[in-house]
Formats: sequence, structure tokens, C-alpha cells
Amino acid sequence: MATAKGTILLTGANGGLGSAIANQIASKPEFAAYYGLYTVRDASSAPDLKSALAAGTSSHPHDILSLDLTNLDSVRQTAEAVNARVSAGEIPPIKALILNAGFQDFGNQAWTADGFDKTFSANYLGHFLLTLLLLKSMDKESGRIVLVGSQAHDPHDKRNERTHAFDEERYQTTVPDQATFEAIAKGTWSTAQEDPSWKSGYRRYGASKLFLVMMQHELQHRMDQDPALKNICILGVDPGTMITGLQRLAPWIIRVLIFKIVYPLILWWNPNGPVNTTQKSAGHVLQAAFESGGVLGEFPRDLYLNGTELFETSAESKDVKARDLVWKDSVKFADLKEAETVLVNWK
Repeated sequence: MATAKGTILLTGANGGLGSAIANQIASKPEFAAYYGLYTVRDASSAPDLKSALAAGTSSHPHDILSLDLTNLDSVRQTAEAVNARVSAGEIPPIKALILNAGFQDFGNQAWTADGFDKTFSANYLGHFLLTLLLLKSMDKESGRIVLVGSQAHDPHDKRNERTHAFDEERYQTTVPDQATFEAIAKGTWSTAQEDPSWKSGYRRYGASKLFLVMMQHELQHRMDQDPALKNICILGVDPGTMITGLQRLAPWIIRVLIFKIVYPLILWWNPNGPVNTTQKSAGHVLQAAFESGGVLGEFPRDLYLNGTELFETSAESKDVKARDLVWKDSVKFADLKEAETVLVNWK
């Protein structure tokens, strides 16, 4: 693989936005020289991903890897295998690490074997650990990490007003203290028991996305001070509203009426309106991962985009004290050890 330009590692590649990203990588000539690592929960299945790759107009070398982001042992095993292949020169360093995998329980709350809320682990903690483990294999001169964000990360985003999920004052600040962060991690905050509607799950989904955005800001800050990692950029992209499998656990009125009838009609009537196709949003994610110039500048650092437009993340996501709290407790929850990451300031 010495001739490959670099490796693209994509999480959550089976279905929805992930498969659309994989299809564009397999379709566009400019990506043909990259090696693809597509992670899914079960590599022996992944029918949507395989169809997306087969439908591509060009081919590029790739592997499909099993990765369960809700299982920290699985995260470690996958990262160790990738690091070993890069170290051996079997595959090139990671040019783009795309943290796409997402989960929303719509009130059907569940916990992981490690004792964490599944939404917290799938969207945030698994990605946090994976990223820190894979820094060893990143292209140190021009690597990019791209996370998929959401409007849900900000309780004060006006787009969330129609949900009424954040109307109560106690939900308008997500991490006022360490105890609250631990409660979110362990699934005792905004529980499905206290609020059996889909709103409890939306709040926990929003919190997990907030932590991911906090990680964007905090990790860039720490890499900027790291001689070996200072040229790596991290960006976030809000892909907008899409019709995907993310709604599979939603009540009928959301899963069927809104996402299978109303939103497709909106998309048909107004292709540039409030609903995006997965292909359109996939293009936005890949722009963030590979393009420079324009709104991104020549060396994009710690930028967050709503589609292709620069967007301000929530005030809480930029709170240095809150970010530090979340980072340190995440290190503890992931049981991260010094030998596992090349980031100097990892604690």
C-alpha cells in the first residue's frame, strides 16, 4: 500500500450518512488512491455499506472492520489492530478520521456492559477513546479528525425550540458540575423512567453530542501544544436533518409519519430546504475532511460547520472549566493509560 495517499477511517459506515460517505469515497476519482477502513458493529454483515461500495464508480483498497463503540474492549482491540498495521507499513497513516457513528434511543434507554448509558458511550465515550488511541497512526503533517455534530448539542439553539425538550431550566445547562456529568455517563440524568417520552432520549443524545464538540475544542487545544501533533486539525460538521436509520427506535409518529411521509415530501418540494439527503451531507463531511481554502482557510483548526457554513458552537462547549472537567472524567471512565496514547497532555 506504499502508493496510497493515506487512510480514511470512518465509524458507523453501515447505513445512513456513513454509507453515503463510503459511496462518495468509492465514487470520486480523487479518493481512489486512499485506503479505506470502514467500521461497523458486525463486519460479517453490513449490507448497506457493501451495497454503497459496490455502487461506486471507482474502486479503492479497503477493509470492513468490526467495532462496537459501546464496548471499550472492542474499541481498544480495533485501535490496536489499526495501529499495528500502520506501524508495520501495511497501510498508510490516517489522513482522515471521521467520527460518524451515532445512536439515539428515543426513550428506549439502555446501558452498556461497562455500566454507561448507551447513548453516551456510542456517541461520545467510544469515539473519545478511539481518537486518543489512534493519534499514534494519524498523518502528523496534514491529518484531520472530523466529528459529526448536531444542533441537539446546544439547548439554546433556536432549532430545538419546537422539540420543547429543553424547556425546563435544569436542562438548559448540561454540565454544571462533576456529579451531573457522572449522572449523564451512568444514565441517571434525564432518564426514560422519569420521562418516558422521546424527549428524555433527545436530551441524552444532545448531551453526548455536546461532549463530542467539547472534545473537538479541547483536543485541538492540547494538540496545538504538542510538538508531534500540532499539525493535526479537528473539525465538526452538523449534517442537518436527514432520513436515516437513526430514527429506528422512535415512536410511530416520528419514525413513520414525520420521517417517511412528511420529510420526504419536504425534500421533494424543496431540495435546498431544511431536510438534507444523506448524499448532500456526506459531501459536506468530506469537504471538511479534505478541502482547504474558502471558509476553511488553508489550515483549518477547531472549526465547526453547519453544512458548509461556519457556525458557533454552544457557549457551554467553549467553557474551559467545563471542558477540562469533561476531559478528565472521560479519561477516568475510559480507563485510559499513558502508554495508550501519544498525546503528551492526555490527563
